[in-house]
Amino acid sequence: MDSEALKKYSALHPKPAGLTLQYGTAGFRTKADQLDHVMFRMGLLAVLRSKAVASTIGIMVTASHNPEEDNGVKLVDPLGEMLHPSWEEYATQLANAEEHELQQTITAIFQKAAVNQHKDASVFIGRDTRPSSEKLSQSVIDGIFVLGGQYHDYGLVTTPQLHYMVCCQNTQGQYGKATLEGYYEKLSKAFTELIKQSSSSGERQKHLKIDCANGIGALKLSEMEPYFPKELLIQLYNDGTKEKLNHLCGADFVKVHQKPPRGLDMKPNERCCSFDGDADRVVYYYQDTTGLFHLIDGDKIATLISIFLKELLAKVGQTLKMAVVQTAYANGSSTHYLEETLKVPVHCVKTGVKHLHHKAQEFDVGVYFEANGHGTVLFSKDAETKIRRLAKEEKDNEKREAAKVLENMIDLINQTVGDAVSDMLVIEAILALKGLTVQQWDAVYTDLPNRLLKIQVADRRVIDTTDAERRVVTPPGLQEKIDALVKKYKLSRAFVRPSGTEDVVRIYSEADTQENADALAHEVSLAVYHLAGGKGAPPQP
Repeated sequence: MDSEALKKYSALHPKPAGLTLQYGTAGFRTKADQLDHVMFRMGLLAVLRSKAVASTIGIMVTASHNPEEDNGVKLVDPLGEMLHPSWEEYATQLANAEEHELQQTITAIFQKAAVNQHKDASVFIGRDTRPSSEKLSQSVIDGIFVLGGQYHDYGLVTTPQLHYMVCCQNTQGQYGKATLEGYYEKLSKAFTELIKQSSSSGERQKHLKIDCANGIGALKLSEMEPYFPKELLIQLYNDGTKEKLNHLCGADFVKVHQKPPRGLDMKPNERCCSFDGDADRVVYYYQDTTGLFHLIDGDKIATLISIFLKELLAKVGQTLKMAVVQTAYANGSSTHYLEETLKVPVHCVKTGVKHLHHKAQEFDVGVYFEANGHGTVLFSKDAETKIRRLAKEEKDNEKREAAKVLENMIDLINQTVGDAVSDMLVIEAILALKGLTVQQWDAVYTDLPNRLLKIQVADRRVIDTTDAERRVVTPPGLQEKIDALVKKYKLSRAFVRPSGTEDVVRIYSEADTQENADALAHEVSLAVYHLAGGKGAPPQP
């Protein structure tokens, strides 16, 4: 390590005094003007991680669904998965080290993580469309350069595209070609093969309006359009030419406010969807003839995919184990439908994509989605090998055809991470193959009315949870109080959990009516306020 070069470059990316940041599920995220030193240092860390695992590592510059003024950075591990938890700790240490401690912090990571200094390092870089992203990715490159790493800058890409490239590179092309063309070709070929099987059920069905959150999704869908078959008719809105990123639009806005985004003109019963700012989440919605807005969130997406895959798995006649992984935020009706009607096992894990992904890896076919629209499907190596073999060799026509559909599904799904483009194509293919309208999909089950609230507290750490965050352990008396409140309402449940990023406690409630869900959430918020050190005035109904 050239300590003079490190000193010189580090001085070009000074750390603001007194600023401490934490590497969380979403990496680092804050105001863009506070991130220059973090980007430089994550360039350093990516080189260390690459040497430690002797593989290419990814760095994505994005703040996803946050406002345009923010930015962020996350590292991508060799198979396109999120950074290993033990390295999240190193990332935090490195980002917060004072200027004079930087070299010894790097040396400490070298030793603790048993990094082989003599290995080559290779890093893939991508960025979103924020005004600050280009300059910040340049700071990443400085960090890589100082520690002698090689890099490939993909420039403007969606977050899932970068995850995909990293996986392709480290599987020596087994997962696909590590280029944008490779990504477009693999997905569009699988999609085209799938919809060949569909009886063309009216042209109206194929129309889809997409709100791109004024982000990278618009750019990449435009690039991909020539690859799409003529059956797929998409119209892009909020394409970033006029308005600000994520402003009154995007998947997060639509999910939270339960209303259509600005800039998308909806007619009754038209199928619409929204991506978020870096295109790793998607939600669907429509307006019925009475003008009522219907949101189809991640729970319903997981259900549609599960119905489809379960039918196919039954047809190929293999004993492959399928399961759905959810968090406590999944609507109770979706869990009930999956377990009771579809007879698919459902597992609940802590909030955060890494927990869902990890659990889904335990099954032959693991479907996971968060209610916010982030999710994917994982196929075990064994399941994939069986399915591809049946698609080639099976004598029975029906079995072979079902295996071919599954094989195309495997190729269409981005198994590295939730991917709005890939998930949207999966949904469009399933709707076409099953001849379903968006209304029929929505009617599979009815969501229980629910409410999300947050309460400011002096210290979020006073709340400790268990049972995948569905029950509170501390402070004493709070869970008993919640249990008593839940008993007052029909079909109800409620849970509270500390936020991962700020001193607030998040409250979720469900009940038979919206009025009751609201009342329950309010009563639980009062209990949290009084028993967990609420700040400011007590919550008002």
